Amino acid sequence: MADDQLSKVFSALADPTRRAILARLADGEATVNELAEPFQMSLPAVSKHLKVLERAGLITRGRNAQWRPCRLEPAPLREVSHWVGNYQRFWDDSYQRLDDYLDRLQQGESS
Repeated sequence: MADDQLSKVFSALADPTRRAILARLADGEATVNELAEPFQMSLPAVSKHLKVLERAGLITRGRNAQWRPCRLEPAPLREVSHWVGNYQRFWDDSYQRLDDYLDRLQQGESS
């Protein structure tokens, strides 16, 4: 994934409404009306959020007669997970240093 695409995904994920829409789509396809139900906003406002998610590649919109279902596209989320996973070593090392420090403290107290 190119850095600019990763930036689009992170930007899309920065909004809590869009994260809630993605969480709903993780349960299956939904129409714009279904996605708008839990929010206190107009359908055009929800559509703007969907356009951001679509540009980031996080959702697709199909066409089935008059029904236009939205569906989650998980590949960009996998790329985000991979990018974040690159920092796992940092966290593992930090926790190991903390464990070592706590062990030294405990040994000092028991002496």
